[in-house]
Amino acid sequence: MIRVVVIDDHDVVRKGIISFLQTEDDIEIAGQADSGFKGAELVIQEKPEVVLMDLIMENGNGIEATRQIMTSYPECKVIILTSYYDNEQVIPALEAGAFSYLLKTSNAQEIAEAVRKAAKDENVIEPKVANTMMNRFRTPAKKPHEDLTERELEVLLCIGDGMTNQEISEKLYIGIKTVKTHVSNILSKLEVNDRTQAAVYVHRNQLFKTAGD
Repeated sequence: MIRVVVIDDHDVVRKGIISFLQTEDDIEIAGQADSGFKGAELVIQEKPEVVLMDLIMENGNGIEATRQIMTSYPECKVIILTSYYDNEQVIPALEAGAFSYLLKTSNAQEIAEAVRKAAKDENVIEPKVANTMMNRFRTPAKKPHEDLTERELEVLLCIGDGMTNQEISEKLYIGIKTVKTHVSNILSKLEVNDRTQAAVYVHRNQLFKTAGD
């Protein structure tokens, strides 16, 4: 028997899935939950082979619940069952450890078959989801510094050159307060903690060469 936990905050959807799976001779419902938080706790407690996981829920989303399950019980196979297939949902879900990804347009037999395949270590990716993933990799990822304004990039290059705020102010003919604002924005956009990391970013990405070109 394949033991399954169903996690979805829509009662009708959750109960509908459970009602169908209960008719399958090789599938047993090990439990159900209406939130990601409750679901993760239930899965860790019951240790089912497979989980059917909704993504968008009020009390703990499916991505966080999947991550928690994978951390505590990595043997489990989490099948995402959702209406969403954009990059903002697909990529984080797979990165969190989701094994398969289905849409709620799937029929009952397709869901049951995905459960069986997961139990045999065979994943299923909805075609629309696969297309979303492929499109992401076809489009080169944008680098953080590409979001900087022209002035912020100038300030960043000065940081990379080891200049102080005073030196940047004098070179670019802007006030110290303005320099500090630019530095703060730069650190935020690059997602670095301090000027040293910003300087490392400059050299790692060869921004002096790019600016020279």
